[in-house]
Amino acid sequence: MLDNAQIAAVAAVIRTGSFDKAAQQLGLTPSAISQRVKQIEERLGAVLIVRGQPCVATPAGQRLFRHAEEVGLLEQALRQELGLADPHGPWPSLRIAVNADSLATWFVAAIAATEGCLFDLVLDDQDHSADWLRRGEVRAAVSGDGATVQGCDCRPLGALRYIATASPDYMRRWFDGGVSRDGLSVAPSLTFNNKDRLQERWIEQHFGRGLAPPTHWLPSAQAFVDATLAGIGWGMNPQTLVQPFIDAGRLVPLVADSPFDVPLYWHWSRSVQTAMRTVTPAVCAAAASVLRPMPAD
Repeated sequence: MLDNAQIAAVAAVIRTGSFDKAAQQLGLTPSAISQRVKQIEERLGAVLIVRGQPCVATPAGQRLFRHAEEVGLLEQALRQELGLADPHGPWPSLRIAVNADSLATWFVAAIAATEGCLFDLVLDDQDHSADWLRRGEVRAAVSGDGATVQGCDCRPLGALRYIATASPDYMRRWFDGGVSRDGLSVAPSLTFNNKDRLQERWIEQHFGRGLAPPTHWLPSAQAFVDATLAGIGWGMNPQTLVQPFIDAGRLVPLVADSPFDVPLYWHWSRSVQTAMRTVTPAVCAAAASVLRPMPAD
């Protein structure tokens, strides 16, 4: 059998990226952490951690990390069933892939409504977050992909509505005669990262294909809104975040009555089904408070 203390040391180093931080987390010395990691690596005959700044897991280390996470969640669920749960911890960690706009608009409410575990969030575009689950690197994901992931269950959450918005000054400068293909081809836009296709998809929906506007790259949901307010560019912003600014006249839609709805789904691994009994209802309830009904097929 594997030594639980050694597994915990490996998991702590992978999670924190540092032997020193892992030692602080577990109340040990860095040399004790190093010794435990070395012992389990020798026993398994495999390197589990690539030492560096930060330390990162090898494929074998990642598999052991997932095992430690699953065991922690299952043990916590068992303690809850037996009435032995300690409200003061230690709590297991639950790794979830979520898109930045969900985190900025509704997912924090789901975390607040869930007790008994710590959340380890991985940010990725909604079109790619389910890939983390397929690779086994997370236990659950908020995704724009409703396709079934092997070994997982899926539930539709609703649609996050986006509005193409810009500041009034920006509109006067770039679209004084109205938004057009010619104007969009030269007016600076905003893009979250190289996976973000929302601006492109909105343009295709309303103006057809073939446009590639110049863009600023801003990998932050809040910076996206701030940059729009500052007149730096136009972008697709969640309606929940920008509606107060639209109401106050500080932002305007590029085209009236032209929202773009992105369906979202909640996927979770059956391997931690029991542990997800409180998390899934919290996620669904938080999503329902913000998301719109799923668009008709």
